[in-house]
Amino acid sequence: MEKTPVEDVSSHGERENPLRAEKRRKLHALKAAGIDPFPHNFERTASAQEVHRELEALQAGEGKDDRMMSLAGRLMTKRPMGKAAFFNIQDQSGTIQGYLKTEELSEADRTAYENLDIGDIVGIAGFPFRTKKGEISIHCREFKMLCKTLEPLPEKYHGLTDVEAKYRHRHLDLITNAESRAVFIARSKIIAEIRSFLNARGFLEVETPMLQPIYGGAAAYPFSTHHRALDMKLFLKISPELYLKRLIVGGFEKVYEVNKNFRNEGIDRSHNPEFTMLEWYEAYTDYLYQMKQFEELIAHLCRTIKGTTKFVYQGKEIDFTPPWRRLTVHDGIREFAGFEVEGMTEAMLFAKCKEMGSDLEKPASRGEMVMEIFELAVEPHLWQPTFVIDHPLEISPLTKRHRKHPDLVERFEPFAAHMEIGNAYTELNDPEDQLARLKEQEAKRVVDEEAQPMDEDFIHAIDTGMPPTGGVGIGVERIVMILTDQPSIRDIILFPTMKFK
Repeated sequence: MEKTPVEDVSSHGERENPLRAEKRRKLHALKAAGIDPFPHNFERTASAQEVHRELEALQAGEGKDDRMMSLAGRLMTKRPMGKAAFFNIQDQSGTIQGYLKTEELSEADRTAYENLDIGDIVGIAGFPFRTKKGEISIHCREFKMLCKTLEPLPEKYHGLTDVEAKYRHRHLDLITNAESRAVFIARSKIIAEIRSFLNARGFLEVETPMLQPIYGGAAAYPFSTHHRALDMKLFLKISPELYLKRLIVGGFEKVYEVNKNFRNEGIDRSHNPEFTMLEWYEAYTDYLYQMKQFEELIAHLCRTIKGTTKFVYQGKEIDFTPPWRRLTVHDGIREFAGFEVEGMTEAMLFAKCKEMGSDLEKPASRGEMVMEIFELAVEPHLWQPTFVIDHPLEISPLTKRHRKHPDLVERFEPFAAHMEIGNAYTELNDPEDQLARLKEQEAKRVVDEEAQPMDEDFIHAIDTGMPPTGGVGIGVERIVMILTDQPSIRDIILFPTMKFK
């Protein structure tokens, strides 16, 4: 067919590369033949996986001429052999081989086939059989074009080799990379299992505001926006904590939320500005009870997704079998740094931080410097699941004081694979203590913009009375990373935050 000028240019009037231009020529050829390259629907009777499962017993060379099946998917391979061809189409469940003879197709279906390219979405109908080489296939009697594509797939169809392109064009990654598809299916199953686990224990799933007039519940710098109708500044949620505690006050004794949080911070292998957090709160419990529940949940996820609580992550074995190790902050520093922090002055702590390579430019609070030492000396050793417990009071403004050590709080941070995977407290419910600590945080905001602002409505809720409560937060992406053996958070977020080109 002779080319026309429209077939060499895009819809924007720009000259296209040869591959796109050829695909556009075929698109116009289909339209010229009276074939709609973008029909409204196609009735499927089976998926690729269902065909393989149903016909597993077929012997080589055997077929079912009385069993018409229709499938649809994206064309991934095409092997013409004169007037016949083998090809593979891919749907969400997997791939299936098709076989056709052009002489057996209608004129319209032959035209659709003749203008076919890798990446096009097609519908087929025919009879299943197993080839002499043993592959289950569909002998096509109908061949329909369902979507004529213009953009060529990456060469060789083995996924994108450019990591930047993989994250920026996730649709291409999912088309060409079966491993990526499996990771995101696993992610969905993990979140479903979390809900199932908590629902079975009597928890109520709730939703808290994404847009908040006052942010809180974590030490983080927020994203902000402006609401025109109310003429007020609003913040994207950095944590649902203060709202979930209001629900405990209101009489809901077990609540949880799987929610998006937004923190205006750096991006690295374990951080993305938009991420998924699971938080739950349970009345009449403390951090000791929640430690046990936390490890039970993670062990359940391991058994469901991996089939075992002991497996390899990034080439190294990790064992989530309960019970996990409990390690206090002070004991961890004593074990891995070789010195005691309890008797050290603030000047001595700052000197030790600088000696260990800290970026602190001036002395911080005593608790902050203790945790700086812990981060530098201890966290690199925490590969196996470990509950780090009993943190300094100064860094935990929403946490109840330790029942035995009033300069500490009842808090745990679970670590695994050198990553913090959660955070939990025996929640502070003393209204006078809570008010005093939030006032301290408000005063710190002069020098620390990540300190928590005062939330008068939250104080009103605590004044109304919150029962003893244990609260837990889990970084869902980090759990998914471990359970899918992925090295970076970007590999388990469908659309990670990236600079706009």
